[in-house]
Amino acid sequence: MLIGIVGKPSAGKSTFFKAATLAEAEIANYPFTTIKPNRAMGYVKLECVDKEFNKQCTPRMGFCIQHNRFVPIELLDVAGLVPGAHEGLGLGSQFLDDLRQADVLIHVIDISGSVNEKGEAVKSLSYDPLKDVAFLEYEINMWFYGMLRKGWEKFARTAKQEGGQLFKAVAKQLSGVNVTENIAEEVLQSFKEDITTWTEEEIKNFAKKIRERTKPILIAANKIDVPGSEENFKRLKENYPSYVIVPCSAIAELELRQKAKDGIIDYVAGEDHFELKGTLNEKETKILDYVSKEILATYKTTGVQDVLNTAVFDFLKYIAIFPGGVNNLVDSQGRTLPDCFLMKNGVTAYDFAAKIHTDLAKGFVRAIDVKKRLTVGKEHVLKHRDVIEIISTK
Repeated sequence: MLIGIVGKPSAGKSTFFKAATLAEAEIANYPFTTIKPNRAMGYVKLECVDKEFNKQCTPRMGFCIQHNRFVPIELLDVAGLVPGAHEGLGLGSQFLDDLRQADVLIHVIDISGSVNEKGEAVKSLSYDPLKDVAFLEYEINMWFYGMLRKGWEKFARTAKQEGGQLFKAVAKQLSGVNVTENIAEEVLQSFKEDITTWTEEEIKNFAKKIRERTKPILIAANKIDVPGSEENFKRLKENYPSYVIVPCSAIAELELRQKAKDGIIDYVAGEDHFELKGTLNEKETKILDYVSKEILATYKTTGVQDVLNTAVFDFLKYIAIFPGGVNNLVDSQGRTLPDCFLMKNGVTAYDFAAKIHTDLAKGFVRAIDVKKRLTVGKEHVLKHRDVIEIISTK
């Protein structure tokens, strides 16, 4: 799973990325600060199952705070996008190529309207951020259209000659952007069977539908802490009712996580409060007071963790499954409930066995729902936060 963080220059992408990962991404208020893509681990948050067993887990990867489990996911911060990127303007070609393997896109926009379409600083509220939503979707859709349109006539003739296997040809043509045969076949059902008769608009519409399936876009309305931004946020929701839009302040989240890392506060990402545990200077006190009163009190969160959770659990439909034993939740290294796997909704007990180790799947005998102490078969569909023991001959 790879989550791409996208947007125009200086909208706050790198701040969002650093807040989510505490990685050393360069942050500045001028266009194209990010040239090469940054990759690092962020985390999704869920209620840990350890509390149900009166235990404290010791994760092998990720961490757990106050029975909140944080499971690692990979984030990608790419170069800023400007109008005309699909034609190579700005760093468009590099930007789009870097996004090929992304499964979902988080579009970070400057909801305060303090950055114009080129990523240049302007007076707050002087630029309409609604324009950014339309332009980015257009650029991404046209990127897909360009890949599909390349050699279209030859492609269309060849696909038609294959007789009923058009979805295979489309999947092959767009395999580099995660288009599978199943996705191609599903999208093609609403289009004319004879691809050679498609108009340009039909080709563009098809490219858009394919993009929506393979690169869904979630909007992070960043800089919500800037006075006046809430009105832009309301307009954005009114004008784009079908979009999932999360208000956020990446700079506030970065401040909180950094202070927690430094041992100055106790803070759990995604929560609406923090506790002081160290001494603050006057500047730090002023900043944290502002974050507490103007952001956490109003929005109940900085929004960064909400965006990541929404991308993984709502958009990509992942669930979290814990390996464990009915009589023992501790591994050979003495770690309690050390692992948590993110898997697609609909996975079976057998799929889970294969995820842990291929030998477990080969020798699969049965599985046990540890919470219910119930034996289940290989076709049993798992649920979010299940704890499963695999019984295998291997």
